[in-house]
Amino acid sequence: MDTSDEPHIAHKSHLPYPYDQDISHVLRHLSRITATGRKKLANSLSTAGYLAAGMRLIELNLGPDAARDACASGSRRSLERPLLGFLSQRAVAAAVAENPPPFPSRGGVPRLRTTWRSQSDFIADLINFAMWPTNYHPGYLEQRAVTTKRLVVGQDFVRAVHETAYLHTAESVRMPSVRLSLALMVLADGDDRVQRVLTETYRGYLSSWKQVYAEVLQARGLRLRAGLGLDDLANALSAATDGVILRSIGDPRAGVVDRERERSLMGTVALAVIHGFLEPAEDSDGLTLEQAVHARLGRARPSGTTRSEALREERNPNP
Repeated sequence: MDTSDEPHIAHKSHLPYPYDQDISHVLRHLSRITATGRKKLANSLSTAGYLAAGMRLIELNLGPDAARDACASGSRRSLERPLLGFLSQRAVAAAVAENPPPFPSRGGVPRLRTTWRSQSDFIADLINFAMWPTNYHPGYLEQRAVTTKRLVVGQDFVRAVHETAYLHTAESVRMPSVRLSLALMVLADGDDRVQRVLTETYRGYLSSWKQVYAEVLQARGLRLRAGLGLDDLANALSAATDGVILRSIGDPRAGVVDRERERSLMGTVALAVIHGFLEPAEDSDGLTLEQAVHARLGRARPSGTTRSEALREERNPNP
């Protein structure tokens, strides 16, 4: 029986931040045809209740201090790993009953199904909401703005790179929403809706960083090596960041994120990428990355040799 007809316990403005904000632009998969209907549903107390329950389930199951249940065998070495079972419709509906005030504590599966047509739609919107910048740790965005400014105009560029890399990786490691997005990269294979949301999330995330990189290049008098673009730089740094985050989560003792020294391996990787991808704009050697590596090894390739020709030469060297 659906018990989602919650008595009027609060107005949306009484909910904690950011649930008190207009989130109609964040939730894009609601089961309503008109824009007016979607906006009304997005900002309803019922929808806030489901989102709060979903966010709490992510925290409980994927957060740094997530509870791990032993398997039926009772072995402490064998843990239950239900993948995304903790976000099933029944689990979310049950979690609504545990919502703290002023969130609604009634919301059954039927109401959930009328709000989102499918579980994929719900998860897609939950990702959108979880990755919404307003959900970052308090003070993170302000601190990032400070470190970003140091990247552009600060006197110690290397230190600014290390500070920015540490801030971003350390914050991401403890964010359940980041852990969810990383897990979904594998688990959502074949789910077009969820994959589309992940793609959109990365597009927005990389867009903001590309703007920063462009400002850094201009302010620091740098340019990308021949054959490379801002997309290559952004994708390389983003992929490396994901790897450092995953390593830190899976192997905390590896020290790739050092909270005592406030340094991360990502800072070193970022500097290596910068050194390889960029060169002084006023003193460019005009070499591609591959040609620059050849030159470093003392095997400079003739300027007219194409990349494919060089690869063939490397695979089939003369006896």
